[in-house]
Amino acid sequence: MSDYPQAGDAPLPTEAADAGRRSRVLMKGNEAIAEAAIQAGCDAYFGYPITPQAELLEWMARRMPELGRVFVQAESELGAINMALGAAATGARVMVSSSSPGISLMAEAMSYMAGSGTPMVLVNIMRAGPGLGSIGPSQSDYFQATKGHGHGDYRVPVLAPASIEEAMELMATSFELAERYRTPVMLVADGILGQAMEPVELVFREPPRLAADWTITGADGRPPRVVRSLHLKPEALEAHNVHLQAKYAAIAEREERHDGEQLDDADLVVVAYGTAARVARTAVAQARGAGIRAGLLRPVTLWPFPAPVLADLASRVRGFLVVELSAGQMVEDVRLAVAGQAPIAFTGRTGGMVPTPGEVVAALRQLAATTAPRGGEAPR
Repeated sequence: MSDYPQAGDAPLPTEAADAGRRSRVLMKGNEAIAEAAIQAGCDAYFGYPITPQAELLEWMARRMPELGRVFVQAESELGAINMALGAAATGARVMVSSSSPGISLMAEAMSYMAGSGTPMVLVNIMRAGPGLGSIGPSQSDYFQATKGHGHGDYRVPVLAPASIEEAMELMATSFELAERYRTPVMLVADGILGQAMEPVELVFREPPRLAADWTITGADGRPPRVVRSLHLKPEALEAHNVHLQAKYAAIAEREERHDGEQLDDADLVVVAYGTAARVARTAVAQARGAGIRAGLLRPVTLWPFPAPVLADLASRVRGFLVVELSAGQMVEDVRLAVAGQAPIAFTGRTGGMVPTPGEVVAALRQLAATTAPRGGEAPR
């Protein structure tokens, strides 16, 4: 008997429905993310198969029709994202998923969604690149996700879970943010989180539906509505862009999320997210055992980035070590946040390789050997 929910099974327990009988089951990351989206009220899913996220699409292919909801395996990633744009414009709660090369193909429509204020959740289970690369885990899509993805002056909230259970929790948050701010939202996880299996608690949350007076719902006697990103008059487009920038400023102020471990007495801080943060957590414990006072700062939102937290830490720690499954992308945002107040080192692996805790500890030792404690004492 499989631990997975199967066709014909009783509905999965939700926090509201059955808080007293919560159970833990072993689930693959892709499948857990898909079920969490369903339980969060996803009305329609559009996608195209690509590893390492294919199981997410397969789960939706079975579960969405069971519930009378829309599932479409499109002819391409371009088809999927543009179908999502149309469905979201009607007020449907929409999700699309893919992996790195497929996400690249969706950039134009993502910009259209940002420009038209159309909410949607896009899941990227990242693989190694550039190009087709390999199906190995990677975090080399950080720039793509956090710097706008497509053309134009726009940003989207980007959430980065470090466990399968956290990914499930963040699915509801993703839909909530998308609808609250009328924006696309990205959830990014590397291939390990998509393919790994972990015990998870089957507790879900469905965000309330917000009243929407902008959706296209047919001619019903009301004034016409148009969902568009085209503004041909420069003055009108500038006013629209000013409005968008004010929205992004509000998101940056209100929606930043991070997690910190052993930061109170740390004099060296590791900054990492996703799978890299899990490696870093073990490395921090090992470093502590060796007498190095290390701590971990884990961004949960890659945008908005926890720059104020880093700036505060920079005033009292000896240095930062950034760990990524890439050649170094988030490290640039760390440098911007720290603004020269403390040294910053980087260690990472590419091509689907994952740094070991020992490699991270070695990098911490090197950082400790080359930085002085606050107050000017010689390095220990």
